[in-house]
Parts: sequence; C-alpha cells; structure tokens
Amino acid sequence: MGYGDISRKCLEIIVAMPSYSKEELAEKVESQVPIPIERALDRILQGDCVEILNALPEKSVDLIFADPPYNLQLQGELYRPNMTRVDAVVDAWDRFESFKAYDEFSRAWLAACRRVLKDTGTIWVIGSYHNIYRVGAIMQDLGYWILNDVIWIKTNPMPNFRGVRFTNAHETLIWAGKAKGSRYTFNHHAMKEFNGGKQMRSDWVLPICSGSERVKINGKKAHPTQKPEALLYRVILSSSRPGDIVLDPFFGSGTTGAVARKLHRHWIGIEREEKYIQVAWERINKITPARFSAEVFDVSDERRLAPRVSFASLLEAGLISPGQKLYFRKDREQVATIRADGKLVLEDGTVGSIHQTGKHLMNGSPCNGWQHWYFVAADGHLHVIDELRALYRKKCLG
Repeated sequence: MGYGDISRKCLEIIVAMPSYSKEELAEKVESQVPIPIERALDRILQGDCVEILNALPEKSVDLIFADPPYNLQLQGELYRPNMTRVDAVVDAWDRFESFKAYDEFSRAWLAACRRVLKDTGTIWVIGSYHNIYRVGAIMQDLGYWILNDVIWIKTNPMPNFRGVRFTNAHETLIWAGKAKGSRYTFNHHAMKEFNGGKQMRSDWVLPICSGSERVKINGKKAHPTQKPEALLYRVILSSSRPGDIVLDPFFGSGTTGAVARKLHRHWIGIEREEKYIQVAWERINKITPARFSAEVFDVSDERRLAPRVSFASLLEAGLISPGQKLYFRKDREQVATIRADGKLVLEDGTVGSIHQTGKHLMNGSPCNGWQHWYFVAADGHLHVIDELRALYRKKCLG
C-alpha cells in the first residue's frame, strides 16, 4: 500500500468517524479511556495538552512540533518611542509563578510527548533565551537525544525599543530523537535544494510572520506568536514523509496543521483556547491541497531508505571477483585488491572494509567507501562501486 492509499484510507475513516466534542473529549480524558488515533487525525482536540497526550495511544506519532509558552516574564506593557503600544505576549498562558513552576510544566508535557512519539519519531521545540536552555536540559534528562539546535535568524525582528539590550533577532529550535541511536527520518537531499544544492546549515534566515500571512481579527493579531509557514514547511518536509502523523501540543493559530495539510501529512492539534481553535479551523478549512502524487510529495532519501547491502554480497552475486582491483577516488596509483571475504587489501598491507581502507587513505577522515572506490567496467572506464550496489538491489532484491 503506497502513501497515497494510506492517506485516502485514513481520510475515509475520519469522514465516517467524526472527532470528539469538547464534552466527549473531557469525559474520555477523565475516564482514562484511550482515544483511538483515527479519531484524532486532522482534528483539533481542545483541552490540557498533558491530559490529552496521555489519552492518545503510546508510540502513535511520527513528528512533534512544539511552540510552548516562552515564560517571557513581561512585567508590564511595552511602548515604542512614538508611544504606540507594542502588541506583545501578555496572555495568562505565558505566566508562571517561578522557574520551578515552569520547569514542572515543561517536564510534564515533554514526558507526555515522548510517550506518544514512535521510536523512529522526532520532536522539534522552539524557544527563545527565556526558556530554551531550561527546556533543552529537561529534554536530555527525559532521555531525548538532541540531533541539532537550529537558529532561526529573523530578517525583520522586532527592535529593542528601550535600547538597553541587543535586538533579539533569533529563536532556537531543538531537534531531537526519542533516544540515543534511534532511527529517524531526515530528507537530507530535499533540504539541499533549499540551500543551492549544498548541505543545509543549522542557521535558517527567514522573515517573521507578517503581512497577508498574519491571521488577524478586526485588524489585530489573532495570535501573538504565530510562526511563519516557511519555518514549519522546512521542519515538516525535512523530518517526515507523506502519510505521517504530525502533532502540535500548542496548536495556536494552526500553522502546523496548515502546512501539514499542504504536504499531505496527517496532523493533530491540541489547544485549550476556544478563540484560537476557531481561527485555526477557519484557516485550515480554506486549504485544498493538490492531489497526492508520490513523485511530487515524497521527497524521501531513496539511498537512506533502500535495503542495506554488504560489499561481500556483491561477491556472492558475481558482480565482483576475488583478486579484482579497485581504485580510490579514480586514482590508479591508489589500488586495493578484493579478498575472498569482501575485505580490501591495500598495497601497504592494510586490510579492512571499503570504509575502513578509505578512511586509512584519507588519514583518518570519515569515508563512505561506496562513493570513493572505483572499478574498471566493461567499457574500460572507471565507475563508482555504488553502481554495483544499485545493480544488486535491482537484480537480487527486486
């Protein structure tokens, strides 16, 4: 069954099985009856995020994006030099009595997220200097394994109107796996396309949400911390696949759901505030994604997902032979001989795998032997041995 079939089947289930009302959901949570994942897909679940997360099935979510309260600790209203008031975050949901209270809140929702995250899933958490260091430490305490911290550099940040500090022109995203050594999705080659064909860096230069993208009610911001869709596009495209389930425990104005819908991912939003739920529903319901096509929406790294092949397997298949010569990086002066067990023997006597011998020739630098060793093909030219691996997959693995 392909991703498109999975997506259509899940949507059929949702149409036949509507989401819970606020009252039904509260009753489920209170009675501790698990919520079937099909009843949560592409829906906003209203209530406390920890309670709802604990009611969802364990290991049911592929990707989490969390934009939690930052605990900004604003003491009063902020004004510009022209005495117009800054529309800052002054809502009750961003107020905590102490750092201890904020830490307890953070530990609770992060632990609940880890429970619903699949072993192959990852989580993104965004924050500022007010909270991200505390959040990162708690994540490590809970067993998450940090893969990257990504700096979102804002091209149009809000200035520091009082002139007493540097302009805070960035936010930090922590990207983490569920545990050390866990497998996870990363569409490396797709991300290179967003960086001129080069490896995507961990500093992302993107504008804040403004203009027509900013959702407004009667001319005022519908949500004070709405994130730009460009940011979520990069997060979701890089670390999920079509048909995956993307969860946002602080759904707000629904940016995560909007982008997930456009990219043919399922989404689950959790939100307490009725006013934000209304905004998010109206926003997402206006989106009609293009018809699903794997060629368009599946940007998974084929090499990373392909079946593993050992170099020795090529010997058994007759694609290479004992005693055959290989050449490192097309250099006919750097020669290795293939042993009957699939290891290589260098001219200086070093014996090892295609990777180990490559590392030896590169003075200890990491080496992917599939990309660096070459053989003489029937046409007399040097071809990279990765071509033989591809041929083996096609010939022997179908």
